[in-house]
Amino acid sequence: MTTLTVAAHVSGERAADRSAKRARVLDILAAAGRDSVLLTSHSAVSWYLDGSRVGISLAGDPIAAVLVTADGDHLATFNNEAERLAAEEFPPGMTVHEVPWYGSLTDVAGWFGAGVAPASEAELAVELRLARRSLLPGELDRYSRLCRDAAGILTDVLSLATPDTTERDIAAAMAGPIVAAGADPLVLLVNGASRVNFRHPLPTDALLGRRAMAVICARRDGMIANVTRWVRFDAGTPAELDAEARIAAVEADIFDATVPGASVAEVLAEIRTAYDRHGFGPDQWRLHHQGGPAGYAGRDPRATDAVTDTLALDQPFTWNPSGPGVKIEDTVLLSADGIRPLTADPRWPATPVNGILRPDTLHL
Repeated sequence: MTTLTVAAHVSGERAADRSAKRARVLDILAAAGRDSVLLTSHSAVSWYLDGSRVGISLAGDPIAAVLVTADGDHLATFNNEAERLAAEEFPPGMTVHEVPWYGSLTDVAGWFGAGVAPASEAELAVELRLARRSLLPGELDRYSRLCRDAAGILTDVLSLATPDTTERDIAAAMAGPIVAAGADPLVLLVNGASRVNFRHPLPTDALLGRRAMAVICARRDGMIANVTRWVRFDAGTPAELDAEARIAAVEADIFDATVPGASVAEVLAEIRTAYDRHGFGPDQWRLHHQGGPAGYAGRDPRATDAVTDTLALDQPFTWNPSGPGVKIEDTVLLSADGIRPLTADPRWPATPVNGILRPDTLHL
């Protein structure tokens, strides 16, 4: 079995963050009575490696797995990826095990030996999720910059839109700056007025018409920023303006419920009542997912009644309340001072809602 030495190419801050993450995982293993765990998902591997890029295809599985043991960390990757990853992505202090490109990263006995019996990531999924929920200072700095970049790209693109711009034109105009910023465009959604009721609108050749929505989910340093913006080219109808105000009130109620110690399921319960309280009816929450914790996954995880995870300070969230023809989606941080929007651009028009600046529809 071929092994490689990883070059020291990470900052002292990242080394400290890596040490904190390793300590968290070792605590999880001790509590579970296990000697090791094999991390295999994009969320867990990118988090543990402090933002290393471990994907090739955006639709594919990671090209690396991490075996965490009390004696050290071991990386498995394919032989056609190992040299580049060791030189450019992997942090120092790890042993890299090469697996044939046609082999299996999860065959630990094959590339490591029979000395460990690792837990699967799925066995410790909740504990690992809780370990990464609060961002360390270095992570928060990188994530905040990504969120600002994503919001700024939407401002740049939508400020130049016209009713005759096509949905695909908007998607293409968003994709280039995302890649130029060193991020991956995981999700790009656009709908014009003719498709305004679709909540996950893949772009088409349709014209924007009198109003439009655009969505970016961009990944950099392993973390994902999510943001939605609206633009209109007329004054808007009374019904549209009323729905926008009511959905903003729903979001304000969600923010009020997003407090340390609350559970994700408890916030979802508040979401249900908020829809009814603000005139959308008791079943609106059933028509689209409502978001949840964010960070190393688009939603980590999506909010359902089965999610008992509790909320913590320095944890990011992307809630996305929506109704017919309206939707809000911003990545925010639960800070010691309350909710702090991260996907914010001072150039975009905004209005205070319960003391928090919230984006308006851009009127061109």
